[in-house]
Amino acid sequence: MLYLGAEWCRNLEAASGREWLETNGLGGFAMSTITGLNTRRYHGLLCAAIEPPAKRALLLAKLEETLVVDGRRYQLSVNRYPGAIHPQGNQYQTSFRLDPFPVFTWSVEEVELSRSIFLVHESNTVVVEYFLRSQGPTVGRRVDLEVSPLTAFRGYHELTHANASLNPELVETEGQVCFQPYPELPSLHFGHDAARIAKSGDWYYNFEYLWEQTRGLDSREDLFQPFVLHFDLSARSQASIVASTDAQSAARVPQLRAAELARRKAAGGQLAAAADQFIVRRGERHSIIAGYPWFEDWGRDAMIALPGLTLCTARSAVAQEILEEFSHWIREGLLPNRFPEHGGQPEYNSVDAPLWYIEAIRAFAETTGDYAFVFDRLFGGMDAIIQSFVHGTGFGIKLDTDGLLRAGVPGIALTWMDARTNGVPVTPRIGKPVEIQALWYNALRIMQNLAGKRDDQRQSIYGSLADSTHAAFRAHFWNGSEHCLFDVIDGNWKDTSIRPNQIFAASLTHKLIEGEQAREMLSVVERELLTPFGLRTLSPRDPQYRGRYAGGVEERDAAYHQGTVWPWLMGPFVSAWYEAYGKEPSARHRCLQWLSALREYRTNEGMNHLPEVFDGDPPHQPGGCKAQAWSLAMLIQAFLTIY
Repeated sequence: MLYLGAEWCRNLEAASGREWLETNGLGGFAMSTITGLNTRRYHGLLCAAIEPPAKRALLLAKLEETLVVDGRRYQLSVNRYPGAIHPQGNQYQTSFRLDPFPVFTWSVEEVELSRSIFLVHESNTVVVEYFLRSQGPTVGRRVDLEVSPLTAFRGYHELTHANASLNPELVETEGQVCFQPYPELPSLHFGHDAARIAKSGDWYYNFEYLWEQTRGLDSREDLFQPFVLHFDLSARSQASIVASTDAQSAARVPQLRAAELARRKAAGGQLAAAADQFIVRRGERHSIIAGYPWFEDWGRDAMIALPGLTLCTARSAVAQEILEEFSHWIREGLLPNRFPEHGGQPEYNSVDAPLWYIEAIRAFAETTGDYAFVFDRLFGGMDAIIQSFVHGTGFGIKLDTDGLLRAGVPGIALTWMDARTNGVPVTPRIGKPVEIQALWYNALRIMQNLAGKRDDQRQSIYGSLADSTHAAFRAHFWNGSEHCLFDVIDGNWKDTSIRPNQIFAASLTHKLIEGEQAREMLSVVERELLTPFGLRTLSPRDPQYRGRYAGGVEERDAAYHQGTVWPWLMGPFVSAWYEAYGKEPSARHRCLQWLSALREYRTNEGMNHLPEVFDGDPPHQPGGCKAQAWSLAMLIQAFLTIY
C-alpha cells in the first residue's frame, strides 16, 4: 500500500506530480493526481476504449463533490482556472492511498469522507464509492453529499469546448440516468443509489491543464455538467456510482469490488499488478499497450516488453496469445510498428520489431517448453521474416553481401530512435545500425537452434548466415580509439557517436561481443551514458547532446534521442554487465545498486510505474509518458536475471 498524508495533499505543487492510474484491460483507463486536480487532457475517471484497444474517448472527466454538514457546504474538488485554483478541496484532504484502488479521504467538522475508484476489468466501467465515518457526536446531525459529473465526450487527444450541438437530454429510470450528448459517441449510463437527481445542464469553462502548458500544447477545456446526484449520508453512510458505456446497477458494486480485488490478488504483488495494466484485448487475443496515457499498442514495444510483463509474471498463456496475434499481422517480413488509434492499416516502418518478435518467441519457448506451439503456429512467420530480410523488403531493408543487415531510406526512421522534427528524422541512422546487427545475429542463431530441434535442413543455412554476420561485425564495428562500438556504419562512413545501442551486442542471448571487449564497451557506456534512472541516448561530450527533455513538441522531439535518459535501457545494460563479469557477487552487487534508484522511484514518485524518459542532466526530471510498458518490463526482467 502507498500512503500519502495531509502534508502531501495540501501542497498542490507536490501533489500535482503524483499521478495514479487505473486500467481496464481494454485500453481504457482512469487517471489523475492524488488530489483529483486534472493536469493533463488525458486525466479523467473514464477514458473508454470503444474499439479495444483503440478509439479511446474521454467520457467522464471528473466528479465534483460537495459535502454538506448541517447546512454548511464544503467543496472537496480542486480545479485550476486561469489565475486561480477553485475550489481548494485539497485543504480538507487528509490522505491519499493506493490500497489497491485509489482512495481519497477528507475531514470536515469531525466528519470523515473517503472515496475509492476502480475500473471493472474488460468493461468500460468506473465504480466510485463514498464512505462516511463520523469522528464525533452523530445525534441530530445532517450530512448530505452532492456529486456533479463533469463530462468531456471527446477523443482522448482532443479538448472539449462549449458548443450548441451537445444534446443535454437525460433518460432517467429507477437508479439509472443515461446521457448521450453526441450520436457518434456511446451513451454514458450512471447507476446510482442517490436519494434524488437534479437536472442542471451547465457548462464549466476554462479548466486549465498545467502539463499541457509545459508541453507547448492547447491547455484549456470546457466541461459539461448534465445533473447533480444528491445522497443522504445521514440515512446511509455509503454511496455508490457506476459510470459505464453499458447500464450497470449500483446494487452490483459489492460484487464488482470483490471480483476486482480477487482478480488483482490472483495476479500477484504490486509489481505483477503494474505489469498487468499494460495487457489489453485486441480482438479475441491480447496485446500490450506501449504506455499510458497516450500510446497505442506498438509492435516493437510489445515484443521488447513481452518477456518482462508476461513470462516473468507467470502469464505464459497471455504471452502465447500476444505472439499469435502478431503472427497474423506479418507483412513482407515486417511486424506492425504501430496500430493507428482510429483504425486503418498498421504502420510497418520498423526494422527491429520483427527481430524483437523472434527474440520474444525464444523467451517464450525456453520459459514454457512449448516448442510444439512455436513450430505449429509461429515458425513459418519467423522464417518469412528471415527470408524477407535476406532477399530485401520495404524501406531498403536487405542483407548486404558482407553479411551485415542494411536498412533505411531518406525521410524514414526505422530504428527505435525514431523522433522527427518538421517531418525529418532527428537520428535517421541509415545504413547498418549496431543494434540491428545484434538483433539480426541473435535471430539467426535462434532460428538455427529451432531448426535443429526439428531436424530442419534450414539449420545449416541459418548457421551460415549467422557466421557471416559475426565475422563481418567483428571486422568492422569495433572503434579502437574509443574502446567501444560504432553506432552505424555504411560503406566507409562510421558513426562514432557514443550511444546505448551497442549494449545489445552483449546483452542478447546470442552475443556478438564477449569477454574483455564486452567489458571495455560496457565501461565506456557506464562512464558516458549511465545515470541512476537509465542510459542517456548520447554522450554529454557530443556537440549534439541535449540534457533537458522539455519545451514544445519540436524542442522535445529534438532531445528525445540526443541525450534524454531511457529507463528501459537499464535492463539490458545491467544484464550485459552481470554476464560480462561472469556473474560474480561483486558484479551482482553493483548491478543491484544501479537498479535501486528506479526501484525506489517506482514505489514512490512513480505510484507503481516508471515513466518513458528522464532528463539527461541532473536532477534527471521525469518526462514523456507517465507509465511506460518497456520501462517496467525491463526492470522486472533485470531483477530476475540478477537474482
